[in-house]
Amino acid sequence: MVGLGNPGPDYASTRHNVGQMVLSLLADRLQSGFKTHKTQAIVAEGRSFPGGPRFVLAKPTTFMNVSGPPVAALLRYYDLDVSRLVVVHDELDIPFDTLKIKQGGGHGGHNGLRDIIAACGSNDFTRVRVGIGRPPGRQPAADFVLHDFTSTERKTLPNLLDEAADAVEMIAADGLTAAQLKFHTAD
Repeated sequence: MVGLGNPGPDYASTRHNVGQMVLSLLADRLQSGFKTHKTQAIVAEGRSFPGGPRFVLAKPTTFMNVSGPPVAALLRYYDLDVSRLVVVHDELDIPFDTLKIKQGGGHGGHNGLRDIIAACGSNDFTRVRVGIGRPPGRQPAADFVLHDFTSTERKTLPNLLDEAADAVEMIAADGLTAAQLKFHTAD
């Protein structure tokens, strides 16, 4: 599982880092800490229950727009096909507090996904799309994603992160279709 975001404390609580927030929550659930990895990422590993699926949680240490090379390196290191990859990321085109899960597809203008598709040579991976909504008024999307959640959003954010982490666990344990049936919310 890969959580997208930007490195450093200045970006830690921004909308663009919601993917990494979900992976931090998953690592806490696994009682595992992130360690530096030779693939330009920090990695945490563990199982959510004895005999359960093994999780490899990775946060690229590069900026969002150049997430592809670390993700491709992780797939090579762990000898995994791109179809086994789950990417958790922010999604402007989904309202805040909404979750969507899909396999494959385009990048939809998301530069992190664009770079992963280019580096891996495939778009055949699962995406857990965490809705952050569109910017208000005429605010540029780039500014919007790099700002912290509003105080109102922060009240709901823990529930959204929990739901996204639950979805990732269900994808690993029960498959994509089961997770989609449980976690998709109406448009």
